[in-house]
Amino acid sequence: MRYVNLLGYVSIVAALILKFTLAESDAKAIITFILAGIGVIPLAHLMGQATEHLAEKTGPTWGGLLNATFGNAAELIIAIMAMYKGLNEVVKASLTGSILGNLLLVGGAAMVAGGWNREKQRFNPKAAESNAGLLALAVAAMLFPAIFHFTAERMHDSEIVSHEHSVSIWTSIILLVVYCLGLLFTLRTHKHVFTRSPDHEVDADALQASPGSPHGRHAGWSVKKSVMLLLIASAGIGIVAELLVGSAEQVAHRLGWSEVFVGVILLAIIGNAAEHSTAIVMARNNDMDTAMTITYQSSLQIALFATPFLVLLSAGMVAAGMGQSQHLNLVFSPMEVVAVLLSVLIVVFLGINGETNWFEGAMLLALYAILAIAFFYIPSAAH
Repeated sequence: MRYVNLLGYVSIVAALILKFTLAESDAKAIITFILAGIGVIPLAHLMGQATEHLAEKTGPTWGGLLNATFGNAAELIIAIMAMYKGLNEVVKASLTGSILGNLLLVGGAAMVAGGWNREKQRFNPKAAESNAGLLALAVAAMLFPAIFHFTAERMHDSEIVSHEHSVSIWTSIILLVVYCLGLLFTLRTHKHVFTRSPDHEVDADALQASPGSPHGRHAGWSVKKSVMLLLIASAGIGIVAELLVGSAEQVAHRLGWSEVFVGVILLAIIGNAAEHSTAIVMARNNDMDTAMTITYQSSLQIALFATPFLVLLSAGMVAAGMGQSQHLNLVFSPMEVVAVLLSVLIVVFLGINGETNWFEGAMLLALYAILAIAFFYIPSAAH
């Protein structure tokens, strides 16, 4: 892993040199995109180590929440950069991809990694039940603006754009309020519900073997050091995100890929690298409480915080005349809505009992692969 991290840091430097030296070209965009993608790896690893140490000191709920927050910084920065350039469809595609990636790719990989050589793993079923309700609300928030859009079109609403903007703004405000209430519920009024399950037992041998474990060679990180490294890693991912957004459109055009596929799959996978690595390590250590908290909280933060926040931010950017920004709405395409709906249904169905195994993880990865193939072949015009 040391050499992989070294390669990642070298890739970041190379991408920055490339950006400020060579003239713009398709080849430069492709190379920059690849280098920036590799550069996320060591930053995600660093973020994962810091989060593990925080989780040991704060418990699975706070640890998972912190990881989700810092991990989603990449998605937020990618979205803001794209929004500044007027690429609202790419923004919505990347948000959809983040939800799908967290629920299916991150969650599925964690279940496979943790469940291999184990009959089953357990996590807090009460937490799963609460998160299931919030995920259902997130699906409704995506579904109804889309239904409103198609209904208004059929009724030939002459002010459809204005009405969609109002629906998006007010829905976003409600979602942000619900997200804040959810934090109050999980971290204060009902925090006892989200403590570790009674039969939860962390695998001491796995912890000892894990290079990023608090019980391994990095033991002794203080909360201050962990938070500082999280901030440094988040800033680094922000720089890499700017390089990715700057080259993504050219990469899609040069390789003949749909911009929707780039947003939903490629940018989302890169943006989810932090959550992915940490959730897998936690699952291997038999800490499925933290692993599943990362999976749920990352998805919920995108759906209930990042998305409505970006809708309100876009209104401010338009008012300030920043770049090529346009009003972002909550009208997602039918394919995006259905993809999120199916993902939420299968994740809730499999996880509602508070138990997982490697085969359930394999099913989540299979659904993610199916959705990725479908998004690869959908033309941008149809989206």
